[in-house]
Amino acid sequence: EVQLVESGGGLVQPGGSLRLSCAASGFTFSDSYMSWVRQAPGKGLEWVSGITGAGISAYYAEFAKGRFTISRDNAKNTLYLQLNSLKTEDTAMYYCTIRRPGESYNAYMTPPGQGTQVTVSL
Repeated sequence: EVQLVESGGGLVQPGGSLRLSCAASGFTFSDSYMSWVRQAPGKGLEWVSGITGAGISAYYAEFAKGRFTISRDNAKNTLYLQLNSLKTEDTAMYYCTIRRPGESYNAYMTPPGQGTQVTVSL
């Protein structure tokens, strides 16, 4: 059973930074393309970023380019998302998730975890 546990969210002022983590178990993490998605209040899921199994290639939504950095540590079965220059519109629940093999870089399956809340406010 795929288990993904997100952490690292919090309340931060505009311009601030956070580092999100996702602990993975129940599948071969190093073979799996991983993504971060988010859900703002009253809105649907939005893909944020994805990274290949070996960590060689990373992809970002337009709004994340230059501000967010995805990375992974396969020895620790952990996925990360560094959030810099945060804006109020980045306020959302952030989830990590997987995709079905062969799908597009921005495809994802419904996140199985509880997510971690990021709130950007003065």
